[in-house]
Amino acid sequence: MNILVMGGTQFNGLALVHELARAGHGVTILNRGKTEAQLPSKIERLICDRTDHTALKASLTGRDWDCVFDISAYRPEDVASMVEVLEGHTGHYIFASSTVIYAASDLLPISENHPVERGENQNAYGGNKLLCEDLLVKAWRERGFPMSIVAFSMVFGPHNIIPEREQRMFMRLKAGRKVMIPGGGQTIGQVGHVYDEARALRAMIQKPATFGRRYNLTGADYFTDTGYIDTFAEVMGIDPAHLEKVSIPGALMDDIYAGRYSFAEGPMEVLADTRSQESTRSQSLFQVNRIMPRLAPNIHHWNRNVCFSIEKLKEDTGWRPEYSFRGAVEQTWQWMQSTGRDQRLKFDFEFEDRLISEIENR
Repeated sequence: MNILVMGGTQFNGLALVHELARAGHGVTILNRGKTEAQLPSKIERLICDRTDHTALKASLTGRDWDCVFDISAYRPEDVASMVEVLEGHTGHYIFASSTVIYAASDLLPISENHPVERGENQNAYGGNKLLCEDLLVKAWRERGFPMSIVAFSMVFGPHNIIPEREQRMFMRLKAGRKVMIPGGGQTIGQVGHVYDEARALRAMIQKPATFGRRYNLTGADYFTDTGYIDTFAEVMGIDPAHLEKVSIPGALMDDIYAGRYSFAEGPMEVLADTRSQESTRSQSLFQVNRIMPRLAPNIHHWNRNVCFSIEKLKEDTGWRPEYSFRGAVEQTWQWMQSTGRDQRLKFDFEFEDRLISEIENR
């Protein structure tokens, strides 16, 4: 098939391009041409800033595609320009959304018909993804535009452009640092491997059952925070029993999530003023999310279990994840070692040291 990938040189897009090429598809990618990447041979590359909608139209007008994967759209106006230029010129348009769109829930796993979060807890990224989805659903219902939506969730693996997640954990353990665990360490999470997710996207191509629908895309395994850390340690050849684990008390986690602590230079300071707390909260969530990765901490409290159903995608495409959680950790650690990232990556752990000191001196 003749396939267009918007993006195609970073993480999800790069894995997808390699998967499509392995399957024998003809692949064209469109991006700004600023990212170096090891691409398969015979890949056509269109250079264009997609946010320049006039240039985008000039690049794509007159061309037909069996399928278009839009991995790099973050604003509704960017999706609108794609629909305009592709309507009647593609057999399938697959949009990469995110599970950050969903509202918090105690009914698990979260399925595709679960309520979404459009209120004050939502951030600009999630809000824009929802607006993109709204536009596509309308195009499908009103004109039969052949679209599908895929909600990615905490993608894991080689070339991750968010090194603060699994790569930070690998380097924390490699350095023999103390490891902090929120509360009792029993909060449940979930990740999906980037190669599994590329296979899932390929499995969706021109499947009529997927038109007009949203699918969650992640792994099959769930894990606790303690299980997450111990699995990393075991894969690296470290006995989890020898790790020095520091529990972050639940009351302190509540304060951090509410923005009641200032992380300015010097001792951590409790903020009494509500306005100061609001301005501090986003920084607080960013910092604590580097300790233990959490999906959408602006929506899901630190001790809320968050996991997603992938049954609908499995049923409609026949896809199944190949990587267990442990397998994903093993493969990613092998990649880090083979590329030398385990030798050259550097992270700033100053915040963690201050928080550990705060806890131990209480």
